[in-house]
Amino acid sequence: MDRWLRNTNVVKILALVIGILLWAVVHMEDNTLPGTSNNGVREEQISNVTVTPKYDSNQFYVQTMDPAEVIVTLSGKEAALKKAMLSKYSVEVDLTNLGKGERIVPLTPVGFPSGVTVRVSPSNAKVVIDEKSNKQMPVTINVTGMPAVGLKAGQPIVKPNKVTVTLPSGSIDAVESVRAEVNVEKAQSAVSNKAKLVAYDKTGKTMELATINPAVVEVEVPITSPFTTVPLQLKLSGEPPKGFSVASLVQNVDKVTVFGTQDVLNRLEFYEGPNINLADLKEEKEYTLNLDIPLRNKATQLDPAKVEVKINIVASATKNLEQVPLSIVGQNDGFDTKVVLPETGKINFVAEGAPAILDKVKVQDVQAILDVSNMPPGRYEIPVSWNLPTFIKKSTPQDFKATVEISAKK
Repeated sequence: MDRWLRNTNVVKILALVIGILLWAVVHMEDNTLPGTSNNGVREEQISNVTVTPKYDSNQFYVQTMDPAEVIVTLSGKEAALKKAMLSKYSVEVDLTNLGKGERIVPLTPVGFPSGVTVRVSPSNAKVVIDEKSNKQMPVTINVTGMPAVGLKAGQPIVKPNKVTVTLPSGSIDAVESVRAEVNVEKAQSAVSNKAKLVAYDKTGKTMELATINPAVVEVEVPITSPFTTVPLQLKLSGEPPKGFSVASLVQNVDKVTVFGTQDVLNRLEFYEGPNINLADLKEEKEYTLNLDIPLRNKATQLDPAKVEVKINIVASATKNLEQVPLSIVGQNDGFDTKVVLPETGKINFVAEGAPAILDKVKVQDVQAILDVSNMPPGRYEIPVSWNLPTFIKKSTPQDFKATVEISAKK
């Protein structure tokens, strides 16, 4: 041993080994992992942790919260830190006992396991709380698209037709409408759909903060032919037999809705109903007729499709109407036309009708007409045609004629 120690090379080698061991021991003590102390405690930092407000969302609304995200610093042994990182943690701000207004509220870490020290930075948040208000609004449906050719979309049916809109109290007055869209492109039958509602302000901008209850409604859009509603005109022909007249005619439908193409509907001023031949009513009584309204002029559907007509037939009466003026129609502007016989230009007329109607007829209600259309100068005997009130007729036999003279103007 003494011989080795006297050997300088051996001493140098031993000194080198001892020096390396001392260096390793020193560095193992001083150079621990970052964030780790001599007793094994480490620190871990979690950034961008969202702050969760805890409040009654049915009554209040968090208008602003600053900060919305924080940094969480964890201290503990490595095993505890790993457990904490896997846990369902959060940072909460408790607003449950606070009302409307601005507050500085402490932030609370929640869900971290024991054995870990938690520090939140910053430790407080500035929160502005607003109350919520409700407003009942009607539902508006915007129908988009065009149905199949020849059809049109009717008025949408919405269930429910009113909903409740909830907004912060400062915004509730800004809501203008609650709307949804239903597309009827190329539809051939009624479109039934569920539609999501959206609240809009007075400028037409979507109100993102609005809560709508219910948020979805059921909508049905009828798809029909174009239609229009016009008066129903019965077509009367013939006259009751001699000695009888119509005292009254009452129909239970005076207007009818006509379905068809738009070009057909544009030409309709009235709709001609069923034909009633008064000559078939041969006795004194009240008739009740249930008649089909015929489809005419390319109409595809009628509503209603039937009409009930009550006609009262009574015994006729007569009435003398004296000095009825003769009216000339169709005269040429380049000719002078005048009645020469009768010289007075007036004739007497015996009217026939139901007593109640006849009592109200006056001379001015009757027109005696002479038609001289296309007649050259000369003298002509012309039959008189009559324009009479409804259900009034001439009492037979009455064959009226008058003489007119047509001459060129001087």
